[in-house]
Amino acid sequence: MKSLRPAWLAVLLVLLYVPLQAQKVFDFNDRCKQAYHEIIQLKLNNGQQLLNVEKTQHPNNLIPYFLENYIDFFTLFFNEDPAEFKKRLPNRDTRLDLLDEGPENSPFLLFARSVIHFQWAAVRVKFGNNWDAGWEFRRSFLQVKNNQQLFPNFAPNSLYAGTMQAAAGTIPDGYKWLSSLLGINGNINKGMTKLSSFLQGTDEWSTLFRDEAIFYYCYLKFYLVNDKPGVFQFIDQQHLDVVNHHLFAYLAVNLSRNSQQAEKAEQIITGLNTSPAYLAMPVWDMEMGYAKVHHLDPAAAPYLERFINTFKGRFFVKDVLQKLSWHYYLQGDEAKANSCRQKILTMGTTDSESDKQAQKEATTNIWPNKLLLQARMLDDGGYFKQALALLQGKNTGHFSLPEEKLEFAYRAGRLYDDIGNDSFAIVFYKEAIELGEHRKEHFAARAALQIGYIFEQRGDKQTAIRWFQRCQSMKDHDFKNSLDAKAKAGIARCKNE
Repeated sequence: MKSLRPAWLAVLLVLLYVPLQAQKVFDFNDRCKQAYHEIIQLKLNNGQQLLNVEKTQHPNNLIPYFLENYIDFFTLFFNEDPAEFKKRLPNRDTRLDLLDEGPENSPFLLFARSVIHFQWAAVRVKFGNNWDAGWEFRRSFLQVKNNQQLFPNFAPNSLYAGTMQAAAGTIPDGYKWLSSLLGINGNINKGMTKLSSFLQGTDEWSTLFRDEAIFYYCYLKFYLVNDKPGVFQFIDQQHLDVVNHHLFAYLAVNLSRNSQQAEKAEQIITGLNTSPAYLAMPVWDMEMGYAKVHHLDPAAAPYLERFINTFKGRFFVKDVLQKLSWHYYLQGDEAKANSCRQKILTMGTTDSESDKQAQKEATTNIWPNKLLLQARMLDDGGYFKQALALLQGKNTGHFSLPEEKLEFAYRAGRLYDDIGNDSFAIVFYKEAIELGEHRKEHFAARAALQIGYIFEQRGDKQTAIRWFQRCQSMKDHDFKNSLDAKAKAGIARCKNE
């Protein structure tokens, strides 16, 4: 028996030692926090280096694998490289399997899984895998909902639960079956309330995830709540670093350009910290090109051309080519304008509504009215006085084609709307609706939406709802899904749902 004791002890020690070594933990220590801060600023290589050190020194810590998913997410979401997608997709399952080994008494177990599913849902949309994206979103939604029940005091639950609840609140009524199938109950106001509550938190986790929350909050407040002035006031009050924090810079640039502040967008891009530590993104060229196109600037072309030549993704390629074709068309270079239009037919995808509209235009031999196109570009860029000067003294009688009469009525209404002359705006918007309610162009539906916004701002919620519903009632026009979603969000706000 004495000769067996050493072997017996060795086996016992192994049995005791292996579980101890294999025990996984969620330790969001200082190094991991620093890595997260680097990653969220889009300094991805810096973040990865810190995570590599952490994995070497603390191999049982699962947080580095959670944070590496952020690196994949930002890389794939912004650059859309199919080769990178193929290479990084297996990381999803590997990480989810690893996280399953984490302790069940940690709020990070379900939270981290939920975030990974949420990020891959967004990535899958970019790569055209919409059905898979829906199921990723569902898993994320249900997991964070379950985590709220298990750990009600874990603040980051509200960040993602609020974001998803608000976003799901815009699912068009015609797709209610999809939200029921996915088990998602959306509500814009409740979702935004959760996000606002999270941003007011001062605990460790609210502080850590604050930058990420700001990004989602601003986008949702801009597009769902339609509080554009409030978004920019919030950005100014928070003193967001749009020079060294590239995620905040992208936020400010993209929202500025989409709120008719092209000059501001251009200034932010010009002032960016151009250190090679940041993720290289062709979208900066796209944003700069758009900003310059909206001022009819001849310097727009090199930026848009470079985007087309370097971007490996599919989203907004047709839209960029359309803007580039318009640019050359207004410059009088018909050969380049036609070349760009031909490329629209073979490049990119029609997954986004702006790309779909570009494809539709490219299949025709019809070019826009130059005067109306110039007015549109200037209006979209925020150069209202210059746009109004072009249309001064004009009315629908100055245009021969029905679609030109319609666009003029909408464009005049929008310009008066933009300078704060609501009464004139409504007159022209109503004329646009009368001219285009049964046409394929989006101008009539958009005019109804804008009238709804005017009455919502006046505090006349019932009248606003009627105009939002009028927008939704128009059938089979360009941008139908996005305009219906905006109208639905307006109705929800007015009903305080």
